[in-house]
Parts: sequence; structure tokens; C-alpha cells
Amino acid sequence: MAAIGLVAVVSCNRSSKSPFTRSVADYAVVTIETPDLSGITDNGKEVLNLYRFAADEVDAIYWEQYFGNKQALMDSLSDPAQKTYAEINYGPWDRFTGKSFVEGYADRLPGAGFYPADMTREEFDAWDNPDKNSPYTLIRRGENDSLETVWYHDAYKEHLDKIAKYLDAAADITIKPSVKKYLEAKAKALLTDNYYESGLAWLDMDDSKMDLVIGPNEAADDQLMGTKRSYEAFVLLKNEARTRELMQYVSRIADFQNELPGDPAYKTFQPGSGSNIFSCDALYYAGKANAGVKVIALNLPFDTDVQRDRGTRTILLENVINAKYHHIVWPVGEILLAPESTEHMSADAFFWNTVFREVAHGLGVKETVNGKGSVDDALENVAPTFEEIKANAAGVLMVCGLQKHYDIHHLFTKEDALTTFFASLLRSGRFGEGSALGRANIIIYNYLREAGAFQRKASNKYSLDLAKMEEALSDLTALVLKTQATGDLAFATDFEARYSKRSKDFDLDRQNLRLEKVPADIRFQFKR
Repeated sequence: MAAIGLVAVVSCNRSSKSPFTRSVADYAVVTIETPDLSGITDNGKEVLNLYRFAADEVDAIYWEQYFGNKQALMDSLSDPAQKTYAEINYGPWDRFTGKSFVEGYADRLPGAGFYPADMTREEFDAWDNPDKNSPYTLIRRGENDSLETVWYHDAYKEHLDKIAKYLDAAADITIKPSVKKYLEAKAKALLTDNYYESGLAWLDMDDSKMDLVIGPNEAADDQLMGTKRSYEAFVLLKNEARTRELMQYVSRIADFQNELPGDPAYKTFQPGSGSNIFSCDALYYAGKANAGVKVIALNLPFDTDVQRDRGTRTILLENVINAKYHHIVWPVGEILLAPESTEHMSADAFFWNTVFREVAHGLGVKETVNGKGSVDDALENVAPTFEEIKANAAGVLMVCGLQKHYDIHHLFTKEDALTTFFASLLRSGRFGEGSALGRANIIIYNYLREAGAFQRKASNKYSLDLAKMEEALSDLTALVLKTQATGDLAFATDFEARYSKRSKDFDLDRQNLRLEKVPADIRFQFKR
């Protein structure tokens, strides 16, 4: 199992008085040690090495995709702390705010590097091109400044050819037929931008202790249209005992769907029977996965056809979950919650809230019920925010429901789940409005405040009304499911604008946590 630990955060240059030293310190350094590979064959160890090589190529693609020329940016920076901060953010823009921190660069554009900087939304909408909405095309200026599409597999061909060779080499030496099938399918997918077969093969690969998640997955970086996906990679080692524990809940997916609040018409999607839940230790992150805030769980594939035909895989990144709880979530609760609430802080509750947050991504609906197409298409750039709201709110509701039915036999209560959720909400809200996840958490906070689910006392500590919190989360989940199912873009846009504004109290909390030197997130130090 991969060991994980926290080491002291220090300035890159002790004698420097760089204004970026504090910004770098907002990301606590977590060391992922060389994993325990007992039980892994020599061939398996070589497969892991090839996974790492492929992930490094993904990292290079992501720099190009999100920003551009990494080397030119790094060569222009003389301040070591500023350079480190650029590496954390994968460019000159703060991940929390979207603001530039490098002279000569404007603030981050909503479309990042996916679209021409001068392209307007009106120009895009008026452009008649069937490939423009593909998650796997870049939009560029062609002759006479007209718009044109460039497929990912053409734009990044040099890197993708190398990745395909690494995956084919790993497929040649693996002793697992399911792994061989997946790696060959994924290599082909990366070179064609057709991911359906590789998605099926990945879900079928359930007998390997190692996993590689690789490719253009999430569309969170595209805040203009909400469709273009970013390259990332995770190299993972399965925790088989915990995975067996989690897999007992796979058969309950239909029950979880039915128990969600709201109109049954707004929760009709049923994922395929091939869904599974794994617990893994993260060995390596690359690309989008390693930029800014580090994810603690995955729910893939995003391809709705694969979800319908086979299901999804939820992966809990257990070593990263533990690091975030002990070094961020718990200190946030200790500083900002009233004493009667801190006794309900629980690492187990944080883990299970995370489990069902990812399960919730696979629930609800994927297609609108009124002929507006997919939820992503109908809600456009607001879709990622609403998906994050749904996952967070519905996830903790499912944990509360399991507690009510005595299905989770662990040492935490429904009160623990809700309290730990709120502390994590305060933590995640520090991500700001610059990402869909940050906006979603600010929205949930403001919605709970409006419902009277908490009071912020003169002591700057929160007193929680957990009954009102559970009721408000239920109402919010139902509202989001309805908005997604009906594809109500006008309501979604207005709702996001009204509720995603940080309050004065929220900003004071952020200041207090910074004064107490609680990191906003983590960054990795990998050891081979």
C-alpha cells in the first residue's frame, strides 16, 4: 500500500521575501512513498513503470491544452516561489480565482486553451459545424480567420503516439487478459477519439490490483461551453479488502436512485449492471488531475452510452482522502465549528460521504425529459456546477439514509455525516468561484444559510441545526434534479448567479483559516 505523509511546507528560497511564498504554502506537501508491491509480479512492476511513462506524456499534453508553452513560461520566471506556484496551477492563472499572477498575462479566459481568445459565444453559436460540440475537438482560427475544428488525436499526435506505444508494450507483458484488452482498447481510443469500447473494457477490468485512468475525462476547465474535456492520468493500486467491503453496495444502485428526493420523472436513468466501486491508493497524478485542487474520488466513464450499457466505476483514493481529512478537514472543523459540533467530526464519515458523492454522479438523469438533448448540452456552461451540487448534496443524503436503515456498521452517526459534510463544505468553498466545484460549494453554503441550517456566532464559530440541514439538502437535491431533467438553462443560469456569491462571513472564514495556516489543499511529492 502506498504510504502517504505530510511534510513541512517551506519556501523554495529561505532568504526570499517572495509574495508567492504564502500562496505556495496554501498547498501542503504530501509525500506519496514508494508503494508496497509485494504480491505484484515482475511483469506487473514493469507495467506500472509503463503507466507512469504514459502519464508523463499526458502531463505534457495538458500543459499545451490548458495553457500553451510550459517551458517559455518557466524560463520567464526568476522567482522560485512564483515558478512553483505556476507549476501547481499549470499556468499563470490562480486556480481559485482565475486571476493572472504573472506579469504580461491577462486573466484566464473562460474557454482556457480550447477556443480562440477572440471568439465570441455568438460566433460559435452561429457556426454550422457538426464537430464543434464534440468533447474531443479544439476550436481554432483557419484561413480568413474562419473557425475550424482540430481533433485531439491530431493536435497532440506526437504525445499520443508515445502513450499508445507504452500501453501496447504494457499489454504485451501483462498476464491479465482483461488488462490486455483494456490497454489495447485505450491505445486505439486515444488515437481516434472514440472511447466507447475502451470504456466497456475498463469496467470489465475488475481483476487487476493496478489501474490506469487515462485520457480526456472532465470538462471542468471549459467554462465557456462546458464541453471540452481535459487530459489527465491516475496510476492506482487497489486496496482489495476495502474494495470487497464497498462492492456490497453496487447492487443497491437502483434503490439509491429511487430514494432520491423529488419527482420520479427526474431520476429515471439506470446505470448498467456492470457498475463497481473500488478503493485504491494513488501512486501518481498527471495532467488535470494534478492541477490545483486534487480530487479524492472518481466516477467514470463520463460517456453516457457506456453508463447506460455497462455502468460506472467509483474509485475512492483512500490515501489522499485520509491526508485531506487529517490535515485540512479536521483543522477546519476544530477552528470554525462550535465545541458541541466538533465531537461529531469523523474520518469514517468523511470517507463514506466521499463514497456516495461519487455514486451520486451516476444517478439522476443524463438526458432531458422534454427533448432538449443531454443535460450537458441543455445546461451548457452551467452544467458542471449543477452536477457538482447534485453529487455533494445527494451523496450526504444517501449516507444519512443508510444510517437510518443501519446499513453502514461503522462508528459514526447521521449527525457525524452532516457535521463532517459541513466542515468539508467550508474547506471546499475556499476553492472560490474559479471552478465548478468551488461555485457549487458556495451555492450549497448560501442555500443552507437561507434555510437556517446554521448560525455563525460572534465567536466566528458555527452552530448547526442538523435537522434543517438535512431538509434543505433534500430540497436542493430535488431542485437540481428537476433543473437537469428539464434542461432549464434560464433558471440554472439565474440560480448560479444568485447563490454563487461569497458572503462576508465566508470571506472571514477564509481569512481565519489562512491566519491559522490551514492549507487550502495539497500538492504531491512523488517517490519512485
